[in-house]
Amino acid sequence: QVQLVESGGGSVQSGGSLRLSCVASRFTYGTTCMGWFRQAPGKEREGVATIASDGRTNYADSVKGRFTISQDNAKNTLYLQMNSLKPEDTAMYYCAADWATRPEYCPGSLFAPLQMRAWGKGAQVTISS
Repeated sequence: QVQLVESGGGSVQSGGSLRLSCVASRFTYGTTCMGWFRQAPGKEREGVATIASDGRTNYADSVKGRFTISQDNAKNTLYLQMNSLKPEDTAMYYCAADWATRPEYCPGSLFAPLQMRAWGKGAQVTISS
């Protein structure tokens, strides 16, 4: 089973930037889809961005133009660059991976977090106004 560990969370003011990292270890070969999801207190977990093994990406409308998902396969690391942060971006951010979804269906995983098969423990992001 893939193990995922997030880092890079923190507290910044509105308009600031943060970069989240997620290191994947153990049996990463065959992973077809990875993504970032977030959950704010009292709200359901929602997709932020996904990236397939073939490089195609998908973003939630709320973060398009502000967030960028990328991966460094040599380092088994997934990134989320977050710019122009807003208070409504405050949430626990989770890294997730899947190896059963075909790459062409990975963008749809943005809306189906339960399909992801491995999860990190999360990194807190807090944006103050």
